[in-house]
Amino acid sequence: METWTTTPFEPLDGLAGGLLIGSSVVLLLYTLGRIAGISGIAAGAMTQQGSERYWRLAFLAGIVLSAVLYIAFTGGMQVQTQMGSAWLVVAGLLVGFGTRLGCGCTSGHGVAGLSRLSPRSIVATLTFMGAAIITTTIIRHL
Repeated sequence: METWTTTPFEPLDGLAGGLLIGSSVVLLLYTLGRIAGISGIAAGAMTQQGSERYWRLAFLAGIVLSAVLYIAFTGGMQVQTQMGSAWLVVAGLLVGFGTRLGCGCTSGHGVAGLSRLSPRSIVATLTFMGAAIITTTIIRHL
């Protein structure tokens, strides 16, 4: 079991993060006409050329920079896991596989898609959440 603890959870941090995520989704949609799905943005950053690549790299850099700024201004971030690093790698690979299988990730479907009332995103998000509930129940209780 690995545990890293630096600061306690603050609900206002979650509120601020949610407002920033929502604002970035709206800003990207209205300025470039693009959906803010992180898996698609990351994939495009590796495959696209020219301006298509540059805005994607800037978006991803903003995600990394926001975490760095959060840690710099608050002094840390609480991260706790009950699984080892190997499980985190396996989980990350499964998430990556799922985003390709589901044609998008939780940010694209769960934030941008639901806000547009996309039927495909509603089904995808219900599937994500159902799988998360089942997985958590199995790992923690069975």
